[in-house]
Amino acid sequence: MANHPSALKRIRANEKRRLLNRYHARTMRNAVKKFRGLTSKTEAISKLPSLSSLIDKLAKKGIIHKNKAANLKSSLANQVNHLA
Repeated sequence: MANHPSALKRIRANEKRRLLNRYHARTMRNAVKKFRGLTSKTEAISKLPSLSSLIDKLAKKGIIHKNKAANLKSSLANQVNHLA
């Protein structure tokens, strides 16, 4: 266990950040799952920009890797293009 006040504070801050990062990552994963379940092309086209924005924000914050964000956005766009 840490003894210095700064180390104790760092432990508290890291725990808060970890929980917040988990929340944001889980929110993104749920949004992607809902998006993948869409069957209407018009609905998917309207929701794609907001989902892409969410993914970009998480990549910018470092919650997910920038390449993972690019792969996700690419696969989602590909899915929209293949909807009838």
